[in-house]
Amino acid sequence: MIRKLLSGAGAISTALMASTTAFAQEAAEAAAPVVDKGDTAWMMTSTVLVLLMILPGLALFYGGLTRTKNMLATMTQIGAAACLAMVIWVAYGYGLAFGPEGNAYIAWGKWFLAGVTPDSLADTFSDGYKLPEYVFVSFQMTFAAITVALVLGSVVERMKFAAVMVFAAVWLTIVYFPIAHMVWAVGGLFFEMGALDFAGGTVVHINAGVSALVAAIILGKRVGYGKDIMAPHSLTMTMIGTGLLWVGWFGFNAGSALEANGSAALAMINTFVATAAAGLVWMVAEKLAGHKASALGFCSGIIAGLVAVTPAAGNSGPLGAILLGAVSALVCFAAVTILKPKLGYDDSLDAFGIHGVGGIVGALGTAVVYAPAFGGPGDGSTGIGAQLVTQAAAVGATIVWATIGTIIAMYVAKALTGLRVSEEVEREGLDLGEHGERAYNY
Repeated sequence: MIRKLLSGAGAISTALMASTTAFAQEAAEAAAPVVDKGDTAWMMTSTVLVLLMILPGLALFYGGLTRTKNMLATMTQIGAAACLAMVIWVAYGYGLAFGPEGNAYIAWGKWFLAGVTPDSLADTFSDGYKLPEYVFVSFQMTFAAITVALVLGSVVERMKFAAVMVFAAVWLTIVYFPIAHMVWAVGGLFFEMGALDFAGGTVVHINAGVSALVAAIILGKRVGYGKDIMAPHSLTMTMIGTGLLWVGWFGFNAGSALEANGSAALAMINTFVATAAAGLVWMVAEKLAGHKASALGFCSGIIAGLVAVTPAAGNSGPLGAILLGAVSALVCFAAVTILKPKLGYDDSLDAFGIHGVGGIVGALGTAVVYAPAFGGPGDGSTGIGAQLVTQAAAVGATIVWATIGTIIAMYVAKALTGLRVSEEVEREGLDLGEHGERAYNY
């Protein structure tokens, strides 16, 4: 009888242990990070959409705005600089921006993606969900690639191809990677300050726009600037590029949620309505200024709206996004048509006037549209004034950092390769002078 009781107790104990073990395993599995295939697929799609923004989007947008003799040179500079950025990103850029060690200004580690495997994971914004790290690396890589390409809009038609490549490598290293870390990495200066930048108002647009202005001033004006006709040679291509940029921007903005969720949906609708408002308002501004509503104005307004809504994409309600797009169009229109002629700098394709100025409007405006009073997703715990101070600090620091870094990058390129093509090559066109080919053989 005692033996039977002991045997029964042993069976119960074994069952309890098995049950406890199974429960522990289930709890561990529940607590383990989850990789959702749908979210991962969305992020892979978003990454490809950002690539679409560069080639062919930005290449066609910028290329159409140049003169015929510089069409291929402009597109080649954009494509080559983007490719260089991708290689550098894998070599050390990802480590400097998102490495495992670091301080408020820079990170380090994971050189050549050491330790990154198909099984390694990167954090997203939701508890319990992680993204395959290779997807996160690729997504952020396209941001670096398009940002350095945007800078080139101010220096086309006169900067040597070799100088462009040297400048791109140095600029990415000392300007882009640190700013990306400061804004988007845990422990980064602006991240810890609470600065809002959903998809790159400071990192991409202010960074690129300010750098473009500094580079253009150092490089000097194009031969014949203010005297010769320098009208865009193909607004048709610019319009195609604009459309591709707008489509790709959904990956840029909605993808920055890092998941296919409500935040991505908010960024999506804001990318629609802010852009639409800006395109319309720019044409109205042209009409009020005594001109005809133009295709170039429409394209410029579209880009201004996209730029302005970038930091606010997931930080604004649709009404706030519309207001932000409209204000950005008016301010950027004034920068391009009033400020630029008055100051006399030769920003060839208005990289500063649209990306720099629009980025500043968007970054500062995000403090306003984030508030629940304007339909934003904020909880009201931080007042508009306090958030505006934080945004202004991030904007100001980015402007200073980009200015100093661009000066260094330009003078390094000047020392190694020289900056400008000869006057003869500039008059002939960089297509032939730098690349030995023509965009159009007629």
